[in-house]
This record gives sequence, C-alpha cells and structure tokens, in this order.
Amino acid sequence: MHHLLIALATAPAPSPTPSLRPGLSEDQVTPGMWGFIMTAFFVLATTLLIVDMVRRIRRVRYRAQVEEERMAALAAADQDMLEVPGTGASGTQVPGTGNAGAQSAGTQGGADFRTESNGDEGRGRS
Repeated sequence: MHHLLIALATAPAPSPTPSLRPGLSEDQVTPGMWGFIMTAFFVLATTLLIVDMVRRIRRVRYRAQVEEERMAALAAADQDMLEVPGTGASGTQVPGTGNAGAQSAGTQGGADFRTESNGDEGRGRS
C-alpha cells in the first residue's frame, strides 16, 4: 500500500495545455452535429417511454383499486342482505327454508362472484 501512495505522489502531472496528435483536427474527434442529434433523440425517446410506462402503471393501480372497492361494496351489500330479518341468517329462520336461504345469498355475491374471466377458471379442478 505504501508503494502505491509513493507511485501516485511521484506520477508526472498532465500537461497544462492538452493538444491533439499531429494530423488530427478537432472535427475528427468530436461527435459533431449528428452526435448531438442522435443523443437528443435517445433522450427524448427514453423520456416518452418513461412517461408512458408511468401512465400505464397508474392506470393498472387505479383499475385494481376500483375493482377492490366494488368487491367491498358488493360484500357489504351481501352482508346487509344476510342480516335482514326473515332470511334465516340472524338466528330466526323462515319455516321451510332451512339454511338454504343464507347459503344461496352468500354464493350470489361477494368473493365467489366473478365478473371477469381469464380463461383458466376450470383448470386443475375436478
């Protein structure tokens, strides 16, 4: 480690006025106008892609939030329907219905009620 510090301390300093190798002009080593145009194009394209991606992510989050609120409202409405006297859910049963009224109301709404399908609903189930 000590040798490295000595080597760095004794290294010659760069020349104060940098110059190009003989035979080269400044136009040959700079990117020029086309380099600037291409860099600006890539920056603009990247910015537009990022803005589009953020918009799409926000849209997906909003749709999930709306779906969650809709399912919560549906579950709350289902719960209110089950607590109405005469349905058999609050302890008093209507003669002749047994427990079928509460079971059928629970499967018509709430978590078991699907409004969208992605094509894999019956797979793997028997």
